[in-house]
Amino acid sequence: MNCKYLHCGKGRKIAYHKYFGTEPGVVFLGGFSSDMDGTKAIFLEKFWKAQGRSFLRFDYSGHGQSSGQFEDGCIGVWAEDAAAAVQNLTDGPQIIVGSSMGGWIALLLAKRIPSKVAGLVGIASAPDFTLNFEHELLDEFQKRQLWSEGRIELPSEYSDDPLVITRKLIEDGRNNLVLDEPLRLPFPTRFLQGSDDHDVDQAVAIRLFDHVEGPDIQLTIVKGADHRFSSDNCLTMIIREIDAVSEAVG
Repeated sequence: MNCKYLHCGKGRKIAYHKYFGTEPGVVFLGGFSSDMDGTKAIFLEKFWKAQGRSFLRFDYSGHGQSSGQFEDGCIGVWAEDAAAAVQNLTDGPQIIVGSSMGGWIALLLAKRIPSKVAGLVGIASAPDFTLNFEHELLDEFQKRQLWSEGRIELPSEYSDDPLVITRKLIEDGRNNLVLDEPLRLPFPTRFLQGSDDHDVDQAVAIRLFDHVEGPDIQLTIVKGADHRFSSDNCLTMIIREIDAVSEAVG
């Protein structure tokens, strides 16, 4: 099935697939440099379509089939893309499911368009991860290269192509932090984290869990699960948590 396009501001075209069904629907937010054709997005779409449930997946600008170049993007731009998709392509409050960077963007949506969020499921959520490039992941030579040239290339575990990190990404990330001030999530929220996740340490999940406030927030750490969180057991667990949020929403 061919994707459709949502025309956003500043000439951006967001590629998406939308299935219309019962509400509240499920919206999947992918990770950094991922696209909407990943294992979790496709699995969730098939499952919820079979249940007759509304489902939306899309590519941020510079990702997958959307317009733009990846290097021109940043957290703020991708959060704008997500907000535009949710506001223009869904009816009523949605259950937002965010994977890795998508977990960060889901939290930004909860702050900025709370009326569109019925519940939230974070999978290996990576809030404020751009700070890691400033403080932990880069050596001094790499930092100098990043600031002088505006970009660096790092090896990727998930692709043969290098992972491009830009100065714009780092600088913009500072303007979109979610762990630097109180964050209330007044809806059912579930966080899933693997103990063998080498990209997002479980300490991040615990910090996020301790930081947010709300009446119904749970964190599950899965022994042996990695950052992809895409094994059969993990996929089943994601479905279970979305179901739990749906039942809590009523």
